[in-house]
Amino acid sequence: MAGIVVATGFLFNFVARGVIDTYMVFILPLEVEFAWRRSTLTGVYSVYLVVSGLMSPLAGTALDRWGPRWTYGLGLAVLAGGMGAASMTNAIWQVYLFHGVCGGIAAACLGIVPTAALIGRWFDRKLSLAIAFAYAGFGSGILVIVPLAQGLIDADGWRAAYRTLSLALVALLPVLLILPWQRIAKGDPALMTARSELPPDAGGSSALTPSGAPAEGWTIASAMQTLEFWLLVQCFFFTACSTYSVVVQTVSFLVDEGYPPLEAAFAFGASGMLSIVGVLASGWLAARKGFRFTVSLSFAATLVGVFALLSFSFVPAGGLVLVYVLAFGVSQGARGPVISTLSARIFARGQVGAIFGAIFMTMSFGSALGAWVSGFLHDLTGDYRAAFLFSAASVVGAVSPFWYSSRLRDPGPLPWPADANMEGKNL
Repeated sequence: MAGIVVATGFLFNFVARGVIDTYMVFILPLEVEFAWRRSTLTGVYSVYLVVSGLMSPLAGTALDRWGPRWTYGLGLAVLAGGMGAASMTNAIWQVYLFHGVCGGIAAACLGIVPTAALIGRWFDRKLSLAIAFAYAGFGSGILVIVPLAQGLIDADGWRAAYRTLSLALVALLPVLLILPWQRIAKGDPALMTARSELPPDAGGSSALTPSGAPAEGWTIASAMQTLEFWLLVQCFFFTACSTYSVVVQTVSFLVDEGYPPLEAAFAFGASGMLSIVGVLASGWLAARKGFRFTVSLSFAATLVGVFALLSFSFVPAGGLVLVYVLAFGVSQGARGPVISTLSARIFARGQVGAIFGAIFMTMSFGSALGAWVSGFLHDLTGDYRAAFLFSAASVVGAVSPFWYSSRLRDPGPLPWPADANMEGKNL
């Protein structure tokens, strides 16, 4: 059953990310037909990212209250409806609503938040590895579905491509309904029993202050008063800025530079697929070489990928695209496991999940900003060179906390908030 849970997470990550990221290949056909500005079109993806981030806590609440069948069912129904409605688009607000807002809701209900919660009920020691395999659905979906959508557009046009995606999602609904959701939601009996029998302070969830009163533990509100919280936010925010100022525009950039559309879609999909390598490798490397080394190496790979695309704009050599796919692809996702581990360690004496959720939410804002800025700079300058330089500058903002904060280099739990208050906290 544990394997079924991981496979289910992989499947719906595959579907959600793959279908939503087909927007990359819809940008040019929409621009040609309606003459909408590139920044206006990339704003759709920014809306999707913001809605997905804001809806993620609600998706977790829905999973707890209504169970996975209704949560996943809602996400799949919204995504199918959004794709079908997008095929009838005649105004830009419709694209924002059907691909942006509906995509964001679907991503929250089908994505990593409910997946990680369910997998956490079945795994303990191998939890990070199980989540990494489910996370591989993101890259796999991009690799398969995005080029498929490009082929559909080339064959019958973008409206027919949207309709085909919608019908495929509707066909998946019966599969979703017959899955053993009740059994999946219960978790591993032995693991859940063991957790329920832990004493209150076994996981660092309670303690006594010097006065003898129970310590509340770190909450979102108290964590936001620490320097460490904002350093993690800085890293996640600028990482997202750097990544999404490139990935949203990759297909459009390559096509603008003369690359065949289908090959451009495959290049984009391949770089997304390689993200699983980064996820798995970063966890292994961090345990052996440390967090600063691992993060710095991953950002160096990101810079290599960005400058490969920048160089391609001057010298259109196919080898530069390969460098981008390998370097940028492997570095994607590499920082996620590191930041989640740091958050869990630093705020171990408190509401770890809620605090990381708040940090994770800021990533969606960085993603949205990066996606919009790249389109804006394209409209302003006529090409993507300024956007690539913005991405490179964002890398500096993302990696710098690991070079001036000893807490991120060698993370340990912060003192209990009551003790921290007495020491002035870390403002």
